[in-house]
Amino acid sequence: MFAHIPAGMWTIILLICSNFFMVLAWYGHLKFPSITMWHVVLFSWAIAFFEYCFQVPANRIGYGHFNAAELKTIQEVISLSIFMVFSVMYLHEKLTWNYVVGFGLIVLAAFVIFHKW
Repeated sequence: MFAHIPAGMWTIILLICSNFFMVLAWYGHLKFPSITMWHVVLFSWAIAFFEYCFQVPANRIGYGHFNAAELKTIQEVISLSIFMVFSVMYLHEKLTWNYVVGFGLIVLAAFVIFHKW
């Protein structure tokens, strides 16, 4: 059913899934400051397990189609994109112009990394 999807696309799909769990594990607990730290750590580790279940296959499938620097760059751009949505929708934080410009510069860095000079 999914055999026709290229390795590069599988990598991106799996990295999106991975980063959803990563952002939730790393920042989801911020809305609950009354929960004890050890509970937060255990709960975050439980969520992070699913991050690894997507991250490791994404890198295994993608390596060869992308090099390690490209894989890390894709992961960072996806991570920041998901984080921007998460921080606004879940944490109800403002997305200010300087955050957008800063994230845009990281996307520009991705262009530099992927461009064949």
